[in-house]
Amino acid sequence: MSIDLLNEADASVDEAQLVRLVAHHLEKLFVHPDADVSIALVDVGAMEQLHVQWMDEPGPTDVLSFPMDELRPGSHDRPAPAGLLGDIVLCPEVAQQQALEANHSLMTELRLLTTHGLLHLLGFDHAEPAERDEMFELQDTLLAAFEAVDSGTPGRVR
Repeated sequence: MSIDLLNEADASVDEAQLVRLVAHHLEKLFVHPDADVSIALVDVGAMEQLHVQWMDEPGPTDVLSFPMDELRPGSHDRPAPAGLLGDIVLCPEVAQQQALEANHSLMTELRLLTTHGLLHLLGFDHAEPAERDEMFELQDTLLAAFEAVDSGTPGRVR
Protein backbone atom coordinates (compact mmCIF):
# COMPACT_ATOMS: atom_id res chain seq x y z
CA MET A 1 0.00 0.00 0.00
CA SER A 2 1.36 3.36 -0.94
CA ILE A 3 0.19 6.35 1.06
CA ASP A 4 2.08 9.52 0.23
CA LEU A 5 1.73 12.69 2.28
CA LEU A 6 2.98 16.05 1.09
CA ASN A 7 2.85 18.94 3.57
CA GLU A 8 2.94 21.99 1.31
CA ALA A 9 1.35 24.10 4.05
CA ASP A 10 4.25 23.46 6.42
CA ALA A 11 1.61 22.75 9.06
CA SER A 12 2.80 21.31 12.34
CA VAL A 13 0.73 18.11 12.34
CA ASP A 14 1.31 14.44 13.08
CA GLU A 15 1.80 13.35 9.47
CA ALA A 16 2.58 9.77 10.47
CA GLN A 17 -0.73 9.52 12.28
CA LEU A 18 -2.64 10.58 9.14
CA VAL A 19 -0.82 7.91 7.14
CA ARG A 20 -1.63 5.29 9.82
CA LEU A 21 -5.26 6.44 9.76
CA VAL A 22 -5.59 5.93 6.01
CA ALA A 23 -3.83 2.54 6.16
CA HIS A 24 -6.16 1.47 8.96
CA HIS A 25 -9.28 2.54 7.09
CA LEU A 26 -8.20 0.89 3.84
CA GLU A 27 -7.62 -2.36 5.68
CA LYS A 28 -11.02 -2.15 7.41
CA LEU A 29 -12.71 -1.44 4.06
CA PHE A 30 -10.95 -4.39 2.39
CA VAL A 31 -9.14 -2.28 -0.17
CA HIS A 32 -6.29 -4.10 -1.90
CA PRO A 33 -2.92 -3.61 -0.18
CA ASP A 34 -1.46 -2.33 -3.46
CA ALA A 35 -3.89 0.59 -3.68
CA ASP A 36 -2.31 4.05 -3.84
CA VAL A 37 -3.57 7.24 -2.22
CA SER A 38 -1.99 10.62 -1.66
CA ILE A 39 -2.67 13.27 0.95
CA ALA A 40 -1.69 16.89 0.44
CA LEU A 41 -1.78 19.60 3.07
CA VAL A 42 -2.06 22.98 1.36
CA ASP A 43 -2.36 26.62 2.40
CA VAL A 44 -5.52 28.69 2.13
CA GLY A 45 -4.57 30.24 -1.22
CA ALA A 46 -3.96 26.88 -2.89
CA MET A 47 -7.16 25.41 -1.42
CA GLU A 48 -9.19 28.39 -2.58
CA GLN A 49 -7.82 27.95 -6.12
CA LEU A 50 -8.73 24.25 -6.13
CA HIS A 51 -12.16 24.95 -4.67
CA VAL A 52 -12.96 27.51 -7.35
CA GLN A 53 -11.48 25.44 -10.18
CA TRP A 54 -13.06 22.09 -9.34
CA MET A 55 -16.20 22.93 -7.36
CA ASP A 56 -16.96 26.37 -8.79
CA GLU A 57 -17.40 27.67 -5.25
CA PRO A 58 -15.68 30.73 -3.76
CA GLY A 59 -13.23 30.69 -0.89
CA PRO A 60 -11.20 27.88 0.62
CA THR A 61 -12.71 24.67 1.97
CA ASP A 62 -11.50 22.09 4.48
CA VAL A 63 -11.10 18.98 2.30
CA LEU A 64 -11.35 18.04 -1.36
CA SER A 65 -11.15 14.55 -2.85
CA PHE A 66 -10.06 13.66 -6.35
CA PRO A 67 -10.90 10.02 -7.13
CA MET A 68 -8.96 8.25 -9.86
CA ASP A 69 -9.80 4.57 -10.50
CA GLU A 70 -13.28 4.63 -8.95
CA LEU A 71 -12.46 1.87 -6.49
CA ARG A 72 -15.10 0.80 -4.00
CA PRO A 73 -14.79 -0.95 -0.64
CA GLY A 74 -14.46 -4.71 -0.84
CA SER A 75 -15.35 -7.50 1.53
CA HIS A 76 -13.39 -10.13 3.40
CA ASP A 77 -14.02 -12.61 0.57
CA ARG A 78 -13.64 -10.11 -2.27
CA PRO A 79 -11.22 -7.26 -1.53
CA ALA A 80 -11.27 -4.26 -3.81
CA PRO A 81 -8.73 -4.53 -6.65
CA ALA A 82 -5.41 -2.75 -6.63
CA GLY A 83 -5.47 0.68 -8.18
CA LEU A 84 -5.03 4.37 -7.77
CA LEU A 85 -7.59 5.66 -5.26
CA GLY A 86 -6.75 9.32 -5.78
CA ASP A 87 -5.88 12.42 -3.81
CA ILE A 88 -7.14 13.91 -0.56
CA VAL A 89 -6.34 17.62 -0.19
CA LEU A 90 -6.60 19.17 3.28
CA CYS A 91 -6.30 22.77 4.38
CA PRO A 92 -4.97 22.81 7.96
CA GLU A 93 -5.75 26.52 8.41
CA VAL A 94 -9.45 25.98 7.65
CA ALA A 95 -9.37 22.80 9.74
CA GLN A 96 -7.88 24.75 12.67
CA GLN A 97 -10.77 27.22 12.63
CA GLN A 98 -13.28 24.37 12.54
CA ALA A 99 -11.46 22.60 15.37
CA LEU A 100 -11.73 25.73 17.52
CA GLU A 101 -15.45 26.01 16.77
CA ALA A 102 -15.96 22.32 17.60
CA ASN A 103 -13.79 22.60 20.73
CA HIS A 104 -11.35 19.85 19.77
CA SER A 105 -7.78 19.60 18.51
CA LEU A 106 -6.49 20.23 15.02
CA MET A 107 -5.48 16.56 14.75
CA THR A 108 -8.99 15.45 15.70
CA GLU A 109 -10.36 17.65 12.92
CA LEU A 110 -7.74 16.42 10.42
CA ARG A 111 -8.53 12.78 11.24
CA LEU A 112 -12.21 13.50 10.63
CA LEU A 113 -11.52 15.34 7.35
CA THR A 114 -9.07 12.70 6.12
CA THR A 115 -11.60 9.95 6.82
CA HIS A 116 -14.31 11.97 5.10
CA GLY A 117 -12.10 12.56 2.07
CA LEU A 118 -11.12 8.90 1.86
CA LEU A 119 -14.76 7.84 1.87
CA HIS A 120 -15.39 10.20 -1.04
CA LEU A 121 -12.52 8.52 -2.91
CA LEU A 122 -14.31 5.21 -2.35
CA GLY A 123 -17.57 6.46 -3.85
CA PHE A 124 -19.46 7.60 -0.76
CA ASP A 125 -21.44 10.83 -0.89
CA HIS A 126 -23.80 12.81 1.30
CA ALA A 127 -26.04 14.62 -1.17
CA GLU A 128 -29.14 12.65 -0.14
CA PRO A 129 -30.19 11.99 3.49
CA ALA A 130 -29.83 8.20 3.20
CA GLU A 131 -26.37 8.57 1.65
CA ARG A 132 -25.41 11.05 4.35
CA ASP A 133 -26.54 8.70 7.11
CA GLU A 134 -24.60 5.78 5.62
CA MET A 135 -21.44 7.81 5.04
CA PHE A 136 -21.40 9.54 8.42
CA GLU A 137 -22.15 6.32 10.30
CA LEU A 138 -19.25 4.59 8.55
CA GLN A 139 -17.06 7.64 9.18
CA ASP A 140 -17.81 7.48 12.92
CA THR A 141 -17.24 3.72 13.02
CA LEU A 142 -13.88 3.97 11.27
CA LEU A 143 -12.70 6.83 13.48
CA ALA A 144 -13.72 5.01 16.67
CA ALA A 145 -11.95 1.83 15.52
CA PHE A 146 -8.79 3.78 14.70
CA GLU A 147 -8.83 5.59 18.02
CA ALA A 148 -9.16 2.25 19.82
CA VAL A 149 -5.95 0.91 18.27
CA ASP A 150 -3.79 4.00 17.76
CA SER A 151 -2.02 5.09 20.92
CA GLY A 152 -2.07 8.75 21.85
CA THR A 153 -5.32 9.43 20.03
CA PRO A 154 -7.96 11.31 22.02
CA GLY A 155 -11.63 10.30 22.30
CA ARG A 156 -14.37 10.14 19.71
CA VAL A 157 -14.85 12.74 17.04
CA ARG A 158 -18.16 14.55 16.33
